[in-house]
Amino acid sequence: MANYLVTGSAGFIGSKVTELLVAGGHTVTGVDNLNDAYDVRLKRWRLGRLENASSYTFKEIDICDTDKMRKLFTAGYDAVVNLAARAGGRQSVENPWVYYRTNMDGTLNLLELCREFGVGKFVLSSTSSAYGDTSKQPFNEDDRTDRPLSPYAASKKGAEALCYTYHFLHGIDVTVFRYFTVYGPAGRPDMSIFRFVRWITEGEPVVIYGDGSDSRDYTYVDDIARGTVAGLKPVGYEIVNLGSNSPITVQDVVQSIEHHLNKTAKVVHEPRRQADVPATWANVAKAKRLLGWSPQTLIGEGVPKVSDWYLENREWAKDISVSDK
Repeated sequence: MANYLVTGSAGFIGSKVTELLVAGGHTVTGVDNLNDAYDVRLKRWRLGRLENASSYTFKEIDICDTDKMRKLFTAGYDAVVNLAARAGGRQSVENPWVYYRTNMDGTLNLLELCREFGVGKFVLSSTSSAYGDTSKQPFNEDDRTDRPLSPYAASKKGAEALCYTYHFLHGIDVTVFRYFTVYGPAGRPDMSIFRFVRWITEGEPVVIYGDGSDSRDYTYVDDIARGTVAGLKPVGYEIVNLGSNSPITVQDVVQSIEHHLNKTAKVVHEPRRQADVPATWANVAKAKRLLGWSPQTLIGEGVPKVSDWYLENREWAKDISVSDK
């Protein structure tokens, strides 16, 4: 069994990856600074699911804190899974500095510590936003990614480049994952499916940017976590898409939630945001070939799970801010 460091382990994807690693018999040190990018109650709820795992240790640390992180690295890790990130294109337009600090400075800090302590494997969470606004569908890993539409996407593209540099100079084995619109129970409250479930359940206006025809390759969090763990194998340096390969329009997502909750949405349309891309669609052939991974949860299965989680936790979840600003 291996000893892993998982950053962002109180996060949406990070907590699921941690659960899988612990269930697999591995030892995991989880790091998260529990920032207030969104309601900390969600992060603590996720951590609560791990508190009885004897092979899991949680540390409240910012990955940019070199001294504290260096002390952790003395434990000796077989791999670092860097899932700590500031995410979201719209928010990054308002405050780009915090995105660059975590996504680039934080990644650089971790890579330097991997070099210093001889950690030979590094996994990076990146984003489908790296592909920018392109009419080419689906997105392939070798597509052009030098025209990001938001500081968030640019910061993740920069982190990818840093990973390649450390692979080239220091031989660190790197898997970079470009995640496609991840959703699931206890997800990020600024993401559309969480917001739609909340708004429809509570009878609040459902805000759709644009006419609802924008499409996303919504990917269930359990599938993302499985793929991330599979990426711990040696690959050299590879960028890999993890998506459902089944894009669906925003309007269709709303209708799916309406159907499951047996409620009608009060839809309000607002202009599309400049940092939003009109469509995402992942070619996942490389993930299947390289990692033996393929998505298993369709939107028709995933949406009810999110809705049911919200209803079960409604007493406190209804008070969570779903602002994307």
